Amino acid sequence: MQTFTMILEEVWTSLFMWFVYALIPCLHTDEVAVLPAPQNLSVLSTNMKHLLMWSPVIVPGETVYYSVEYQGEYESLYMSHIWIPSSWCSLTEDPECDVTDDITATVPYNLRVRATLGSQTSTWSILKHPFNRNSTILTPPGMEITKDGFHLVIKLEDLGPQFEFLVAYWRREPGAEERVKMVRSGGIPVHLETMEPWAAYCVKAQTFVKAIGRYSTFSQTECVEVQGEAIPLALALFAFVGFMLILVVVPLFIWKMGRLLQYSCCPVVVLPDTLKITNSPQKLISCRREEVHPCAMAVMSSEEIFRSWIS
Repeated sequence: MQTFTMILEEVWTSLFMWFVYALIPCLHTDEVAVLPAPQNLSVLSTNMKHLLMWSPVIVPGETVYYSVEYQGEYESLYMSHIWIPSSWCSLTEDPECDVTDDITATVPYNLRVRATLGSQTSTWSILKHPFNRNSTILTPPGMEITKDGFHLVIKLEDLGPQFEFLVAYWRREPGAEERVKMVRSGGIPVHLETMEPWAAYCVKAQTFVKAIGRYSTFSQTECVEVQGEAIPLALALFAFVGFMLILVVVPLFIWKMGRLLQYSCCPVVVLPDTLKITNSPQKLISCRREEVHPCAMAVMSSEEIFRSWIS
């Protein structure tokens, strides 16, 4: 009897377990179907640009969307551990999310992502280690070194408003002193030094981010050499024209001024025709002694001379 009772209990247990396993698939609907969660979460951060990445969820013939949320130190300590949706990654198709605008403080951030397919959603996958932006990789800035005449000019890569640049430059010669200049923003030509002819100058630069208090390594050194440049053609032509104008204008000006002074100070007096002597003076006053009688000599008063002159 005891053996029969044990057999009945085993049969009953088996029937019950079969019933439970048979009932479980009926309890599952499309709304609660299991969707794999994204795996292998990581953050790639370079020059204060932060990119959360993960392995995509593959469902043949379907498009899976992803949602990203973050939790900073403030949300964790003072707002009951709430999670905030990312600014740019709500139902995105790409297996990555730019969380740069979400990471606004130099504190640890928790990041999580989940997959969505229709009405199905996966569980949240959380980044294994909190991310802090002070771990970003800072690279040396790109730079363009030019010379404007004898002026040394640098133009640095524009990496954003958080970046400043430390520029070191020196004359390439033994014992030359290295000078340093802080450039507040990139993308704008900046004058560094007035160079001397026939000299070479070298430049290198590094980035600085005040928000995290870190510098990048220095860039590769670039050098430029100043030649004894000839006078530009336009300047030479201008000088030649100016010289020719001086050769022509100055003598003409002196001649005109001399004539003006001559007429002003020593004017030329033109005698009236009545006062001009047309015959030789000797013919007027010389008479042979033997021909004195034909020569009529008369004494005229001053009034008669005046009347004869004005008549």
